[in-house]
Amino acid sequence: MAAVTIKAVHKRFGSTHVIRGVDVDIADGEFCVLVGPSGCGKSTLLRMIAGLEEIAEGEVSIGGAVVNRMPPKERDIAMVFQNYALYPHMTVRDNMSFALMLAKQSKPEIAGRVKKAADILGLEPYLDRYPRQLSGGQRQRVAMGRAIVRDPQVFLFDEPLSNLDAKLRVQMRTEIKELHQRLKTTSIYVTHDQIEAMTMADKIVVMKDGLVEQTGDPLTLYDRPANTFVAGFIGSPAMNLIPGTARASGGEVIVAFEGGTVLPLPRQARAVDGQAVLYGIRPEHCSVSGSGLPSEVIVVEPTGADTQLYCRFNGQEITATIKDRTDCRPADRIHLAPDLGRAQLFDAASGKRLVA
Repeated sequence: MAAVTIKAVHKRFGSTHVIRGVDVDIADGEFCVLVGPSGCGKSTLLRMIAGLEEIAEGEVSIGGAVVNRMPPKERDIAMVFQNYALYPHMTVRDNMSFALMLAKQSKPEIAGRVKKAADILGLEPYLDRYPRQLSGGQRQRVAMGRAIVRDPQVFLFDEPLSNLDAKLRVQMRTEIKELHQRLKTTSIYVTHDQIEAMTMADKIVVMKDGLVEQTGDPLTLYDRPANTFVAGFIGSPAMNLIPGTARASGGEVIVAFEGGTVLPLPRQARAVDGQAVLYGIRPEHCSVSGSGLPSEVIVVEPTGADTQLYCRFNGQEITATIKDRTDCRPADRIHLAPDLGRAQLFDAASGKRLVA
């Protein structure tokens, strides 16, 4: 196991600046998730750690050793790819043992490591099958088993669950998390799925356009997003961001919206008179009340445990998650009230969170 340090790293493809000065510290044994929309640079950064892409500027170190010019096979990492990358003509046993054979490990050592990994992943009954005889989830387990037998300092996962159906994705992310808790190997995991990031990570790195927007544990990013991008990206459904203007009123500051509706400032927020702001309310922090944002119900989606209300306020769609059942119907006029202790306020120009 080893810590991974990414320091002022840049990457260019021709004139395109893909990674633009990224700094990330990943502690020994930590499960770190790189998350962001497609094209943000997260997979490129992972491939730079693996040695599959050259680093234009900056340093990557693994276990205290700078690996910029070190070939991939010497970095003591194991990578699990999106498409599994299994050898179709080899059995599960041979796929898992191939790297150890290349490393000239003894046959008893190879057999012991393969058996241990197969036991951990429930692959014992499939060791003599070929990849074509396995389901998608089983193939993904084989890909992970091939990584485990190498006993690397660092595991790298490049969107390993994106080819699986929704139910299997949920099952596999639980298995990967459980595997990490058992092995305690430093792991770096790339995904565009923020639910995967929230449920699996010790640390999340949110990326956009080759830059790190915010780094922290899942609940810190959820409760205290640094800006509107993180606020809108982390959480499902996404946070509602409603434009308004801060106004001084009776010695206090309120937020005024088009049409005359006003709300108090969220607790722990600040703003100055006349400042254009975005009022951030997570759907699960809205309640149907006698006061708040006057809204028209557009769509009602009962899910059993709760109900999603898609409403319209001042021409903008607002989503509210109401716990349990509700008698709201499309075209109803309701008021949505935010939980002031959990609402957020952002500067409309910069997108940064406004904190008292």
